[in-house]
Amino acid sequence: MADVELVKKMLRAVLQANKGGVPLSRLQSEYKELTGEQIPHKQMGHNNLDALLASMPSVVRTERSRSGEVCMVCFASGANETAHIAKVVARQRSSKKTGRPHLVNTQMRVKPAAPLVLNAKPQTSLRQPNHRGRGGGRGGGGGRGAGHGDFRQARDMRDGQSEGKTGAHPNKLSNQNTPNRKGNPPSLSSGKGKPYDPQQVQGRITEILGKYSNGFWVSKLPQIYRELYKQDMPTEALKDLDTWTHICTVEKTCSSNPSELLLYPAKEQTTTSSPPPTLTPNATSAPTPTDKPVQSPVQQRPPSIHLTRSGSRSPQNPPSSSSSPSPPSSPATLSPDLKLKLEELLVKYSNGLWAHALPKLFQDTYKFKLPGHVLENLHLLSDICTIDYPMPDNPKRAILLRQELGRRLSNHAVPSLQIPKEEYPSVLVVEATNTNGVILRYIGEGYSQAQESMEDEMREFYGLDQSSPTPLSSPSSGQLVAVRAEEEEEILRAQVCEVMADKAKVHYVDHGFSEVISKTKVFELHEKFFQLPFQATKCKLAGLEPFCQEPAVLKKFETMASGRILLAEILERGQTPLIVLYDTSQDDDVNINAACMKALQDKTLASPLQVNSAYMKVTVRSVCSDGTIYCQLPSRGLAKLNVILENIETYFQLQVTSEFLVSRPFCGKGCLARYKGKWSRVEITNLHGSRVLDILFIDVGVQASVEVFELREIPPPFLYDLMAIPPQAVKCCLADLAVSVGSWSPDAVQWLREKVLNATDCSMKVNFFFFSGNNIDVYVSVACHPGHFVLQPWRDMYKLVVLMGEMILYYSKTEQKPLNIEKNHIYAAKVENSWHRVLVKGVLTNGLVSVYELDYGKHELVSCTQLRPLIKEFRQLPFQGITAQLAGLKQRQWSEEASIVFRNHVEKKPLVAQLEAVQEATNPWDRKLMVFLVDTSQEERDIWVHDIMTEFADELTKEL
Repeated sequence: MADVELVKKMLRAVLQANKGGVPLSRLQSEYKELTGEQIPHKQMGHNNLDALLASMPSVVRTERSRSGEVCMVCFASGANETAHIAKVVARQRSSKKTGRPHLVNTQMRVKPAAPLVLNAKPQTSLRQPNHRGRGGGRGGGGGRGAGHGDFRQARDMRDGQSEGKTGAHPNKLSNQNTPNRKGNPPSLSSGKGKPYDPQQVQGRITEILGKYSNGFWVSKLPQIYRELYKQDMPTEALKDLDTWTHICTVEKTCSSNPSELLLYPAKEQTTTSSPPPTLTPNATSAPTPTDKPVQSPVQQRPPSIHLTRSGSRSPQNPPSSSSSPSPPSSPATLSPDLKLKLEELLVKYSNGLWAHALPKLFQDTYKFKLPGHVLENLHLLSDICTIDYPMPDNPKRAILLRQELGRRLSNHAVPSLQIPKEEYPSVLVVEATNTNGVILRYIGEGYSQAQESMEDEMREFYGLDQSSPTPLSSPSSGQLVAVRAEEEEEILRAQVCEVMADKAKVHYVDHGFSEVISKTKVFELHEKFFQLPFQATKCKLAGLEPFCQEPAVLKKFETMASGRILLAEILERGQTPLIVLYDTSQDDDVNINAACMKALQDKTLASPLQVNSAYMKVTVRSVCSDGTIYCQLPSRGLAKLNVILENIETYFQLQVTSEFLVSRPFCGKGCLARYKGKWSRVEITNLHGSRVLDILFIDVGVQASVEVFELREIPPPFLYDLMAIPPQAVKCCLADLAVSVGSWSPDAVQWLREKVLNATDCSMKVNFFFFSGNNIDVYVSVACHPGHFVLQPWRDMYKLVVLMGEMILYYSKTEQKPLNIEKNHIYAAKVENSWHRVLVKGVLTNGLVSVYELDYGKHELVSCTQLRPLIKEFRQLPFQGITAQLAGLKQRQWSEEASIVFRNHVEKKPLVAQLEAVQEATNPWDRKLMVFLVDTSQEERDIWVHDIMTEFADELTKEL
């Protein structure tokens, strides 16, 4: 049951802060902006918000605005008494210092653990150091070392952006906010019946579907549209989606909810009269969307015969009728006349041609149809062009790249890269614009070591002396070349992507990135450097296939994996291996795949744990042997979870559930299992061979061992919604009882289980716990120097605002009585027309009192006549000012210059505090935290404050 009085107070505060009233349509958002929660009308026994408001005549009344809109205003009586609250809330709402809760982002990027270590040896054990860098170190331990790290960094700085950070091509995003140059009418804000520009909206939807080629929920379209174009999507356009079949496909799901619709790119239209889609220079990075999303547990595979970039045929995968069936009568070769005609066509499209455009182009040029077996057997074109498959999940999307005569590289074919034999190879993650195509390099003998040996030899072969080869006069698109890097020392293998007047765009085949360079740095690649396979390869992250282009997933992957050496568990050894990545640099291994999946969770659906808050109708789901208990608290997330699981029960009753058997289990995978007769969410935690595995029921906190056939995949119609709900099992321990490292006695555990597991209605109160390693959104109210500053937990700041308003009302009515003021006692003190909770530090002879503001961390001098007893009601909220010290630095005597620098970076700012340690004390105001402070306000990078202060330490401070 929600706290009725608290809701009333918050509504009164919201309405008083808006003298002109709050429109009913905006009341929920105003309330949530202040409190972080919706108005809980259902929890308070009302079916809708209107009914709740009607039951509170002492708080609100309704009246029509001049425009006819229903508007909420404060009730007339008592307005003067609550005027002070309105001022306090309005000051918080408009303050530039505090910001708003949604501006603080706890999901900060990972801090580099250590500088790049050069000359590191390869790590083959499970516990290996984790180095960052674009290359990797000599000797196989970390790739190329600092050279390529700087090389890549310089490229990023020069280009002004890093490619593929969010899964979109930079060229597409760079002009989204430019003015309309063609005079088309601008898109108007959404509203019923308002006109809008259909062509502009259709073009934008086409761009969006290009990024989300596997489809997404229609309900997500307005949000994506708003984020990309900074405008609301016209509501009328949503209704017109069904009619835009040339742009998109709207499909109903199997769900019982008719509003759950999926949006896909338009289906292929082979009868179109538009010209064939030739490839622009950036075509391979932003290919045409796929036809349908891949929702089956078994993904489609690319054609079994794969052609390398040099046009050679891969020997490791023989033709398979299951992936690309050929007609029995298909000829084994092409006729010379047909081959000549195809070669003539491809010469006209030097930047490449989509294979599916070839039949119409052939028909228009030669006035007869292209034989049907050509597209079914693209390998027959291998001696006249290079065939590339940029979209592994759609083998029908192939690119034909023509090579100039005399520059064909079929005579110097590069062998295919073989997957390492070990189950857990070390890999260097380069980058990912799609989790189905993560670019990485294998570390070790035969891979990074062999590459480094080859590049050492290339450095000598292409030296700077007079006998070294001369640059190519006319490099051609698709040609393999040697490129002199900017450092002038490194010589790397590359493939030419595009040729310009005096520059060329090349892709470094061993390092996985591209750049534009001068033609004077391009050399012919000697045949002896064709022997080593290209080291940059692609893999697919297991479990993330349906979310391969989700921005939240890609952002999480970028922060946790990009540029780092990780351990890869190979689940499937195909052309694009299916893997799970692990960060083994810490005490506990981190499953990168599982962490990326958790990035999809909606934090507003988590259990509402708040300090010193009481909860009713709590369900204890399990009691562990060490005294740990798992509870479920009433929340929006739990209610939504129960509805979805009930729908899954119904869905499985109408389906053959064996079709959803888990065929490829791995650690961290989320799926379903039966718990007390019903399907429940589980996470696989360990595997014992191929049949038995350990699971955790994440919503009840129960562990179990089951056979793999007992698990089921989550049906696609429920996957997105289910993944958005955080685990609902809240891990707790009983206050004042230690959780043992070992276990409690069996009798104690059994007694606790009997008391709480069968209870029909439990209540619980959350005490104040900090846990090391947690990230906390904070506001720095006072900053003296790195050794002393004061934090306020951001989440409870609105409660402090309400409390101070209540104190104003209370103490304005109470009479002043003689008060015996004692040192180290707590009182209420009036400071600058507001009442604060203070600790008396000293009583002076002149009638002044030295006080410490327990919620803000400030020291003040006030008259003894301005102190009042602090009643019990105003002691319930924990004191919000928390003393802290900056972690990551040695203890020093900080100079005034350094203190000013620190103060300018943190004081009066919302930041993220990563808790390192807690120094406990008897009194809460004497507790001290050791924290890292991180400024996450910048889009491109996080600022770690202790890094800034380290630069000043040697020059401006001295050791104690």
